Amino acid sequence: MIISNHILGFPRIGVNRELKRAQESYWSGDITQKDLLLVGKNLRKDNWKKQKESGIQYISVGDFAWYDHVLTTSMMLGNIPERHHDINASFDLDCLFRTARGSYPDISASEMTKWFNTNYHYIVPEFNKNRKLKFSWNQILEETDEALLLGYKVKPIILGPITYLWLGKVKGEYFDRLDLLDSILPIYKYILSELSARNISFIQIDEPALVLELPEKWKKAYSYAYNYLHGKSKILLTTYFDSINHNIEFISTLPVDGIHIDLVFGKYNLFDFNDKIPKEWILSLGVINGRNVWKSDLLKWFEILSKISKFRQNLLISSSCSLLHSPIDLNMEKNLDQETKKWFSFAVQKCNELTLLLKALKSNDTTLIKQWSDPIYKRSSSEKVHKFEVQKRVSKILNNNFNRTSNYAIRAKAQKSKFNLPILPTTTIGSFPQTIEIRKLRKDYKENLINFEEYEKGIKKHIKEVIQKQEELDIDVLVHGESERNDMVEYFGENLDGFAFTDNGWVQSYGSRCVKPPIIIGDISRPKPITIEWSKYAQSLTKKPVKGMLTGPVTILFWSFPREDISLEIISKQIALALHDEVLDLEKEGIEIIQIDEPALREGLPLKKSLWSEYLTWAVDAFRLTCFNVKNTTQIHTHMCYCEFNDIMDSIALLDADVITIETARSDMELLESFKQFKYPNEVGPGVYDIHSSNIPSIESIDILLKKAMKYIPLNRIWVNPDCGLKTRNWQETISALKNMVEASKKIRNKIKKNI
Repeated sequence: MIISNHILGFPRIGVNRELKRAQESYWSGDITQKDLLLVGKNLRKDNWKKQKESGIQYISVGDFAWYDHVLTTSMMLGNIPERHHDINASFDLDCLFRTARGSYPDISASEMTKWFNTNYHYIVPEFNKNRKLKFSWNQILEETDEALLLGYKVKPIILGPITYLWLGKVKGEYFDRLDLLDSILPIYKYILSELSARNISFIQIDEPALVLELPEKWKKAYSYAYNYLHGKSKILLTTYFDSINHNIEFISTLPVDGIHIDLVFGKYNLFDFNDKIPKEWILSLGVINGRNVWKSDLLKWFEILSKISKFRQNLLISSSCSLLHSPIDLNMEKNLDQETKKWFSFAVQKCNELTLLLKALKSNDTTLIKQWSDPIYKRSSSEKVHKFEVQKRVSKILNNNFNRTSNYAIRAKAQKSKFNLPILPTTTIGSFPQTIEIRKLRKDYKENLINFEEYEKGIKKHIKEVIQKQEELDIDVLVHGESERNDMVEYFGENLDGFAFTDNGWVQSYGSRCVKPPIIIGDISRPKPITIEWSKYAQSLTKKPVKGMLTGPVTILFWSFPREDISLEIISKQIALALHDEVLDLEKEGIEIIQIDEPALREGLPLKKSLWSEYLTWAVDAFRLTCFNVKNTTQIHTHMCYCEFNDIMDSIALLDADVITIETARSDMELLESFKQFKYPNEVGPGVYDIHSSNIPSIESIDILLKKAMKYIPLNRIWVNPDCGLKTRNWQETISALKNMVEASKKIRNKIKKNI
């Protein structure tokens, strides 16, 4: 029988991004740490209240984080790199922020990467052979006590020890990071015993690594770890983002009290799965999609759950994963089209869905869930969704391979002759600081406080300033600065048919960085050119080449909330065709270097390697479709950041971009090892400084990184650039950093000239 409902976590940023504003105010010195802590406490109280009022019976605690939950776990275990310790080696909030952001004068932040196959990021744990670990951060216990004091029935959430070790990297002398189990398990045991003493019903331990195709020694580590942790505490082992069918044989032997599975993204025969796990276990079923904004078909889930409830006594219903990946409250949206708005469900509404479903199952009355789901049935015939001309155009190109006219060697020769760039050419990734003035200009135009002529005049003023600053810095390939763009995906969505937009649909990407993904509601096309006029104007101001800047089809797809009624491949091809039209128009207007960013390429990988090939085939095709049939002299760039490249190098090479710019500063150029081993054939711009840190890189530090890069990539194929766009930095930081970047490049050029 269905006994209760719960969620796997709630968004932590606040409906008005209160956490972001408080963090950034604290970092800039405008508020005290006491003020910041109060904001966090109030957000937690509000989140618990929202869950309770929505009918959630087990309230999630431990899902709040000051930066990300993996870093929270590192703090709990005392696993913080020594370079981020203060003089007293204390593990406080400032220590956490130093680890995430770096510190003055030039202490690098820890590496950041994507959380499984999402657009959420985490700070990668660093493991050293001789580091002593101890319980150092009391957040989970303090927050549990906060919620208990308020009278809630709580369910603490902890990231599991094996997934934590899986996500980290060994630094310094190599050793097997599983060797750290013996030092971290006593810490977990202590926390579990403390929670058990508080009469907690059960504890959610997140082990999403269980959905992966794990090596045998890691499977054995699960048995070792959970046999050690077995005791008074009831453990709900929690998995999500895919199925655990392939690992169920050993999972079913673990001494835990229940299992959570993701029925949205995992393919399960539920009745077969039920037979494979112990009868006494709690079975938590993730039926509400925590990663998308569409209403759930509650009637479908009612039918499935009604059947399985006859075979298992201890059933919970839940979100598929944490609602961290969802916007918070649909009721905050005042400007959405009313028909479209009825199709959506945000975090608060997803809690309501679980309550509606629970009530229907207990009463065997489907009236309310039929009313709830009715709009999604009507959507299938909406004119906003289906466009025959788009579908017809896609059907004609599905089996093409979209090769460039000539291979890279021929194109490179033509491009070198065309652009005559120096060795180690300098450029940036695209965006420049988004000042208060720029944001106000866009806001005033959006709210009809100024007309288009005033808006255009203002944007052109900023473009002119950006071009002038780059010329003064003597950067070789310029950009127009993207002052007209709010977000690299949202901007393109706003200019394509088939998207809907929210005013407050914010989700956390990392730390204080929040994004507002567009929602793909129908077939996608380009009604008119998007970037042409801004790019043409920028190019008219300089004799140096100016890059046209586009976001690639795979990134637009994965950084939006996609449709669920057609395949991701079809959506990507629709976007690619729209961008293809834009690329050809840019080329026609004399923009001969075009950057098509694809930072989400690896993010889209299925979590099981056995499924990678199919995805990579269509993802690579989508990118190549965007620049299909351009001239040899048109140089195509792409950009990727914060991901591991070594296992998809062949697919990155198949993109056949003339230049790829990547993040390497945080990893001290170690990512380039993949490019060396693979013998990557085209040009590479390794990011020579971390734009997410306020530290100004010195000429010497950039010089060191460039010399490391030269060990991996031939000199004539290296570009020099920051590791990402500069929109989050201020102008003082930007000018200082870029000045040093250009000087470091020239310094090496001059040495090479002297040696010739």
